[in-house]
Amino acid sequence: MDPKIPSQQGTFRNAGGKPVTLQDVALAADVSISTVSRVLDERLPPSRSKAAERVRKVAQELGYRRDIMASSLRRGGTGTIGVLVPRLSDTVMALIYEAVFRAAARKGYFAIVTTSGDDPIQEQSAAESLLDRRVDGLILATSRLDDQLPAQLRQRNIPHALILRTDGVSRSAVGDDEQGGYLATRHLIDLGHRDIGLLAGPGFTSSARDRQRGYRRAMNEAGIPIRPEWVCASEYGIESGETVGFALLTGKHRPSAVFAVNDDLAIGVMAAAHRLGIVIGQELSLVGYNDIPLAARLPIPLTSVHMPFDHLASLAVELLLSSTEPSDPITRVMPSLIPRASTMPPASGQIPSVRGIHEKTP
Repeated sequence: MDPKIPSQQGTFRNAGGKPVTLQDVALAADVSISTVSRVLDERLPPSRSKAAERVRKVAQELGYRRDIMASSLRRGGTGTIGVLVPRLSDTVMALIYEAVFRAAARKGYFAIVTTSGDDPIQEQSAAESLLDRRVDGLILATSRLDDQLPAQLRQRNIPHALILRTDGVSRSAVGDDEQGGYLATRHLIDLGHRDIGLLAGPGFTSSARDRQRGYRRAMNEAGIPIRPEWVCASEYGIESGETVGFALLTGKHRPSAVFAVNDDLAIGVMAAAHRLGIVIGQELSLVGYNDIPLAARLPIPLTSVHMPFDHLASLAVELLLSSTEPSDPITRVMPSLIPRASTMPPASGQIPSVRGIHEKTP
């Protein structure tokens, strides 16, 4: 055998103590080695032929497993994708990583994750650590509007894609966050609310910026003045939601409804409302964003804007691995509103008159 060519072997061993090879499987299944290689290549669509079924059955019986390092050497990579998120304690980021992991596995890749703490210096260090491990590309959920990392990766021709957030230049899979913010706010307006506060999230992310734009568009269309003191900057997180929410709800005048630009912030507002004896869904309507699994299972189920994380992750992996330059680097996925018990008409029961979306303004 040419020493430069990796062996076609698996990691399990046969009765003689040697690794089970593709040749072992081919002999037992009475097919060619190339057929076995194609059938067991996880990157290819699975064949349903009788021969393919036989190959898979024999491979399982013999205990064959693909030699990942040899396979990676043959195709000139390591078969791994690095994923960078701000923190895994953030429910959305944990869900995004799991979705990327599944999407990568369907393409025959293994995804590994590291965190940045939403700090640009830590982000640079984490990215370099992943690249030192010779990942085939990076998927970043950390991009900030002032972030230099995506530009550096472009200059170095390092394959990468952004997810959830975008810098507007690198390949990105994101939600249509302006439309999502619009849907959330319009839902509250249609219920009759005019006093609508906003937990706006961090201004350095495209997601928070665009969701606020959607809020402002809905309010302006309805002719409802926006009160600056009710537009509250915050971090993404339950603690920030509780702190900022408490301040908002204890002001001289408090809103009858709040749109929080992610579900963790909304859960924090719920905690603040509970401390103050304010009943969510009766005295205060509340909308979150992302529709994490917990949202529907809270004591008062949370109305939220649903984002299809699995679809976003699949798009991000496709953008990362594609050799074709897209006509538009940003791929946006349309969100949808999921109404639940946390939103109701104003407590007075009176629905103020507001200009509808299709009504003409004077």
